[in-house]
This record gives sequence, C-alpha cells and structure tokens, in this order.
Amino acid sequence: MTKKVLIVDDDKELCELTGTQLEKRRFQVCLRYDAAAALEAVSNEEFDAVVTDLNMPEMNGIELTEMIHQNRPDTPVIVITSYGSLETAIAAMRAGAYDFITKPIDIELLHITLNRAIHHRHLHKEVTLLRRTVEASQGFEEFQGESAPMNKVFSLVSKAAETEVTVLITGESGTGKELVARALHKRSKRQGGPFVAVNCSALPENLLESELFGHVKGAFTDAKSTRIGLFGKANKGTLFLDEIGDMPLGLQAKILRTLEERTVRPVGGNTETPFDVRVISATNRDLAQVVEDKGFREDLFYRLNVVHIDMPPLRQRGRDILLLADHFIDQFASQMQRDVSGLSTTAAEKLLGYSWPGNVRELKNSIERAMALTGTDKLTVDDLPERIRDYKAAHAIVSDDNPNELVTLTELERRYIQQVLGLVGGNKAQAARILGVDRKSLYRKLARLEGRKSE
Repeated sequence: MTKKVLIVDDDKELCELTGTQLEKRRFQVCLRYDAAAALEAVSNEEFDAVVTDLNMPEMNGIELTEMIHQNRPDTPVIVITSYGSLETAIAAMRAGAYDFITKPIDIELLHITLNRAIHHRHLHKEVTLLRRTVEASQGFEEFQGESAPMNKVFSLVSKAAETEVTVLITGESGTGKELVARALHKRSKRQGGPFVAVNCSALPENLLESELFGHVKGAFTDAKSTRIGLFGKANKGTLFLDEIGDMPLGLQAKILRTLEERTVRPVGGNTETPFDVRVISATNRDLAQVVEDKGFREDLFYRLNVVHIDMPPLRQRGRDILLLADHFIDQFASQMQRDVSGLSTTAAEKLLGYSWPGNVRELKNSIERAMALTGTDKLTVDDLPERIRDYKAAHAIVSDDNPNELVTLTELERRYIQQVLGLVGGNKAQAARILGVDRKSLYRKLARLEGRKSE
C-alpha cells in the first residue's frame, strides 16, 4: 500500500518538520506552502491523503478541502488547526474532511489517522472497482467470482461438462455445490433433459430407495400404485445425489450395481429397466476419511469420483466476498424495492475480515437481513449482524503490544487449529498432517477445545 501524502501549511518551518517526522515513519511526503500550490499539485498528481492547516492566507483549509473534495472526492483530507472548537470541526467535516486534529500536532496521532485514512481510501477504491466488475461481468452461469480458486472451479466445470463421466463435488455447506451440478448440466449435451436432485441425508433408507428406484404396486403397505423413481425421471438428463456421504451402507451397494449395469429395478419388482442418466454427487464430508472409517464403500467412492471438483470456502475467496455482496445487494434491492446500492468502506472491511463458517449461504442471508433493516442508501456496519460486527479473527498472533489482548495457551492452540483448518478448507486429514497429529487426536482436541470454549 502506498503512503503518498501532501502537507499544506503556510508555516514553512512547521510544514517541513511535520514532513520530516512522517518520512521517518515511511510516508512519501510532498510539501506545499499555500492552498493554490496545493491545488495545482493535487490536479497533477495522485495523493493517498492530504494534511492541511486551517488558517492560511487567500484560501483557508476549509476552502481547500472543499476544492479537493470536488475534484478528488476519493482523496481523504485531514485538517489541522489551533482552534479546536466544535464549530470548526463541523465546518471541516461538512467541507468533506476525513478527520480533524488540533495543534500542537501529536505526530503519533497524525500517523494513526493517516494510516486509517489511507486504508479507507484504498478499500473504497477496491469496492468501486469490484462494483464496476460486477456490472460489466456476465459471470459464469449463476456464479460471481474472480478469485484463483473459483477460476480453477470454472475451468474444471467447463472441461467436465463436455464429457459424460461421473463428477464428485466436495466442499463445506453453503459453498454452492448444487450450483456447480446445475452448471455441469446446463453446459452438457444433456441440457435439454431434466435435472433431478435428491438429498440423500433427508430420507430414511427405505424411503430413499423407493425415491431413487421407484416401486411397484403392493411393494409395501403404502405402495398403492406403481411409481417411477428418480433414475427414471432423470432419463436423458442429470441426477444429482446431494450429501452422498450420508447414504446408508446398504443402499450404497444397490447404487453401485445400478451405476455399473445402467439398469434400475424398482422396489418389489423383478424387471430391470435401462436408463440414460449422468450422475453427479456432492458431499460436505471428507469422503476419503469416511471410506477409511468403513462408513462408505471404497468401490462406490472410486465409481463416483472420476472427476473431483472441490468448492473453496468463502473465506479463501478474497475479493469475491465483495463481488457476491454487491450482487446480493442488487438482487434484494430489486426484490424489496429499496434504493440501496453498495457497501460503506467500513462494512466492506468487516465482510472481508469475517470467517464465513456458513459460506455463500450465510453471506446471502446476512445481506438480505441488512437490506431489510437499513435506513441508508449504502449498507453500513450497523446494518450487519452482530456476529460479523464483533468478529475477531482467530489468527494465532502472539506479538500484540497490549497485554490485555494476550491469550492463554489453550486459546492459542484453538486459534491455530482453526487457522490451519481454514487454510485447508476444513480437510481434517490434511490439517492433522500439518499439525503433526493423527486424525483421532485432532478430533479429540477439537472436541475438548470447543467444549472448553462453550463453557
């Protein structure tokens, strides 16, 4: 981040002294001794911030602030004056000043204020750029995203859609696994056929079997008529098996046989009926670990996992968070008929700093709530849910200068484990390898630490 600052003061000695102090703190400083020269500099160069004295001849600091705000609205101006009255502060803020500092100048306070102003400016520019990107982008199917992890997903979807192979989509809840399945269907030769989805964890084994394969009349008590199953309904199209990792073991063997023979036998029936269906499955579980724990058939795992697409958690998608937030703001503004566009820079900062355990689904829910409650034309920090407003990152940092911010070893361990899990997308097997423990030890640590936290 650049730190190019313009200092304006008719007191040449004080101007140079302030400039020297800021240069020691790694700011790139430009000095001007009157407002006219300052305006010329601002028109010819781009500064990250301007620091101006209030009382200057010909044009004072308030008038200079107004001119800068009109011509360079994204450049924060800090006004310095000997007169720290409320009326002067209000006048400076009305003129567009970012902040107000009184003389004698506290260089450390000026340093902190400048850093905050420059960070505010850079974040504001990023939000503006992202909004323009959203407006110009056609997106990839129903996705919004430009991050490297999402570009990898888009590439895999484009390639896999051209084939008929089975695809396994993994990722945490709320990352958009069904959207990937729908994109694969839409871009495939089967796009004219049906897309049929079923949640394998939502039904007990006997009902799920009937739902998938169908049943003949009299197959069980409530089977009053013959019914075609989802394999039959998805013929010439795509069948999406969501939460496949929760499918009962007994049913897994029947699914494997169905996929290998490409025929389906309804519950209570004796006839095999061929079908033409592409199968896509998804899970939020570490399916390789479930296989190792004997909770999922290894042969079915390899049958489903011909092409693997892993959806990144939202916390690993960087700027995509703001792209998605802008997209949802536009969507809900239209639905709710609200005149709201975009985020304040502080709200954007909060969204970028949050961990998003519920991923895109949680972001969408949070924006919908904020849109329903806001009373301004941009979403502010106050519109966001409390868990986001008050969130503190769980980075395992121990170099804090404030002793009140230091944490216990137990809390440090918890934060570091959560940080590692976040970086590996929740993959506990990979996290255990990085931490140097076996998976069972990691599970025990998580249970103990989370239990301790909740006490």
